[in-house]
Amino acid sequence: MNKIIFSFLLFITSFFQSSAQKVYATKTGQIYFNATGEAVKIEAVNNQVDSKFVESTGQIIFGVLVKGFKFENQLMEDHFNENYMESTKFPKADFKGFITNIKEVNFSKDGQYAINVDGTLTIHGVGNKTSTKGTMMIQNGVPTLKGEFKVDVKSFGINGSYIGGKIASEAILKVNCKY
Repeated sequence: MNKIIFSFLLFITSFFQSSAQKVYATKTGQIYFNATGEAVKIEAVNNQVDSKFVESTGQIIFGVLVKGFKFENQLMEDHFNENYMESTKFPKADFKGFITNIKEVNFSKDGQYAINVDGTLTIHGVGNKTSTKGTMMIQNGVPTLKGEFKVDVKSFGINGSYIGGKIASEAILKVNCKY
C-alpha cells in the first residue's frame, strides 16, 4: 500500500514540475522619465519597479508607485505629484501585456534578442493600448529587459498649463529590469 501511495505522489509531483511555468520577477527594476520641454530639464527615475513575466507565454507586467519617481529638484517632484500626476488620487501606474515574439528568445543561450511588446499602459487612471520594441538580454540564464515608451501626456488625462511648453507634450519612459 505504501508503494502505491509513494508511486502516486511521485507521478503527481513529476506531472506538476513538467507543467510548471518559469516566471521571472524583480522589485528593483528602473523606469526613467523624461518630459523635458523648451527650457526646463524634467527627468526622474524610479528604482522600485515591480515586474514579472512568464517565459512560456510572454505575459509581462510592470507596476510602479508614482511617488517613487525622484527628481533632482524637490519642487519639481512636488509639482509632478500634486499638480500633474495627482499621485494621492492615482498612486499607481502599470503596464500589462505580452512580449509577442517570446519564442524567438533562447533563454539557454547568452545573447541579445529584439522583442516586440503589446499591451495596456495605465497612468493617471487612464488605460491606453500601446506597442513598443525592446531588447531582452540573456546572460548566464538571467534575463534583462530594456524598452522605451513614448507617452502622449494629455491622452492619459494629465493636464496643466505648461504641457507643450516647459513640459513636453510627449514624455519618454525607459524601462530597465534585470530579473
